[in-house]
Amino acid sequence: MKLLILGGTRFVGLHLVTACLAGNHEVTLFNRGKHQTAASTDVETISGNRYSDLARLQGRYWDAVIDTSGYLPKIVRASAEILADSVNRYVFMSSVSAYADYSVVGIDETEPLATLTPEQLREAHDIDVSGQASAVNYGKLYGGLKALCEKAAEEVLPDRVLIIRPGLIVGPHDYTDRFTYWVARVARGGEVLAPGRPKCAVQFIAARDLAEWTVRMIEREASGVYNANGLPNKLTMGEVLDECQRVSGSDTSFTWASEDFLRQENVAGWSEMPLWMPEEGAPQLRGFMFINTDKAVRAGLTFRPLRETVSHTLAWYNAQHQHAELKAGLSPEKEAMLLRQWHLAYAAAP
Repeated sequence: MKLLILGGTRFVGLHLVTACLAGNHEVTLFNRGKHQTAASTDVETISGNRYSDLARLQGRYWDAVIDTSGYLPKIVRASAEILADSVNRYVFMSSVSAYADYSVVGIDETEPLATLTPEQLREAHDIDVSGQASAVNYGKLYGGLKALCEKAAEEVLPDRVLIIRPGLIVGPHDYTDRFTYWVARVARGGEVLAPGRPKCAVQFIAARDLAEWTVRMIEREASGVYNANGLPNKLTMGEVLDECQRVSGSDTSFTWASEDFLRQENVAGWSEMPLWMPEEGAPQLRGFMFINTDKAVRAGLTFRPLRETVSHTLAWYNAQHQHAELKAGLSPEKEAMLLRQWHLAYAAAP
């Protein structure tokens, strides 16, 4: 098959290129060239900005396009319109963030989606020609934007759109460092501050599993909406950290600080304590780590062992990412301070 990837040079895009080539598909990338392209002579790159250069895609044909970089509805709509006669299938990489309500456990593909007010949409569209957001709070707008992007693609290409809603994506090349933080921190050894309870549920998907399944779905000419995430109620925070320790062979010990303590010390879940969502005091997020993936599993989504993802992430970190400042997790100084505070509080407790 001939496959076009909008993006393809970062994280999920890199894994998609690998999966496409492994399936002997012909790959074309369309991007601005701001990041190094996968090193392969089998990949064609068309340089361009999707905010101004979509016309460069005209006059070509691909079996499917995979949109890994669509955040603004008007740009996704423009991309779908210009490719309407050039592709058979439009694959949009959305997000579980598109759902309106996470207080529900077991969210499936039929749940209501997030919306934006006209004012919020105007704010989100305040963007320059380089594609860099200007004063946009994506934490607040991201889910609504993804939902509207889905709608735009489907309106232009009815019944020809495959919408994939991943949860947290992890593995090599992750520029958010949410999973990488734990892999790297545990490998460093010593006493590690861990959040809440070891049995706290976590849910994520390996980028390689997501990419390989996406390509299989394209090969089947699938359409519709699918949650793509790890199995709910399958993995705990303690199991993730223990696997990180087994893979690295470090001398790590884990100190599990209570939610009350972390809240008192203003430690932010998800960013300073990656993968962790407080179990108390946030009923609106009760279902975030329990997304229903039955439909995708029935459609062939499979999961590699956690050990493999940890091992691959650690190898990538040691080879390519070790000297970069991590974008998530605690600094060594703050972690050491919090550990001191915790032990003082614990020692003083009756």
